[in-house]
Amino acid sequence: MQLPAPISVKWIAHFVQGNILGDATQQATGINEIHQVKNGDISFVDHEKYYKAALQSAATVILINQAFDPPPGKTLILVEDPFRAYNQLVRHFHPFPFPEKLHADDVQIGEGTRIAPQVFIGEHVQIGKNCLIYPNVTIYDHCIIGNNVIIHAGTVIGADAFYYKKRTTPEWKYEKMISCGRVVIEDDVEIGAHCTIDKGVSGDTVIGRGTKIDNLVHIGHDTRIGRACLIAAQVGIAGTVIIEDHVTLWGQVGISKDLTIGREAVVLAQSGVPSSLKGGQTYFGYPAEEARYKRREIAWVKRIPEIWEKVKHL
Repeated sequence: MQLPAPISVKWIAHFVQGNILGDATQQATGINEIHQVKNGDISFVDHEKYYKAALQSAATVILINQAFDPPPGKTLILVEDPFRAYNQLVRHFHPFPFPEKLHADDVQIGEGTRIAPQVFIGEHVQIGKNCLIYPNVTIYDHCIIGNNVIIHAGTVIGADAFYYKKRTTPEWKYEKMISCGRVVIEDDVEIGAHCTIDKGVSGDTVIGRGTKIDNLVHIGHDTRIGRACLIAAQVGIAGTVIIEDHVTLWGQVGISKDLTIGREAVVLAQSGVPSSLKGGQTYFGYPAEEARYKRREIAWVKRIPEIWEKVKHL
């Protein structure tokens, strides 16, 4: 998320009640979680497992709960709870205005677009030309929808990311990370009924041009789907997945987080994908493997009783 104007690390430290380690003259231009950071961004780290990755990231300002010598070009702000300090900044710069009307006043809608009754459209939404938006669709704040897009009834675009931090003291609970990203839907996309596409935590969830999505599909935060993909009903895609161009996912495929599905891959129905897949091949099963090998494996598994009967009589 870009800030409306650069802010000084002195202001940040005062706002989150932290101590500056390093260059106190730096300025920040954005707020992003670690998967999305770029130069000028504020990010955070609160676990020793990720200290090195955060310190080596592109972030300029890092909220952190352990003192380190700042790497060149970075400023650290030492705080007791970086996660809460990050959320505090997001709330300040990206406040949530609870909706009180079906269409926000600043919605931009292109020529030829038709919007059915009972469609909710939040603030700062842009919708292109010649789109069809069917009844009971919900489009949250800051979403961008291209030209010639069709969205069927009951679909939700831009709900919050499913992103929580586990707390165990003083009681067991999950604390929500505040989402400030967007959903960007490119031209010529069609989205079926009752789909859910979550906004990015701090960046964009993107549906590429010409992609077609069936009913009851879920797409997690910060996932980027390429051009002309085909996604059948009840597919579930976790967060920060990259699906390259011309990929086909058949019904009830499940894809774990932080993976890449290569260009022109085909994943057959009810397959589970726990790791990245190369493009240009067809996959099946759990864990999803090349279909020709998986089918042979299933054939041999079916022969186990027959083989066992032969072996036990030897």
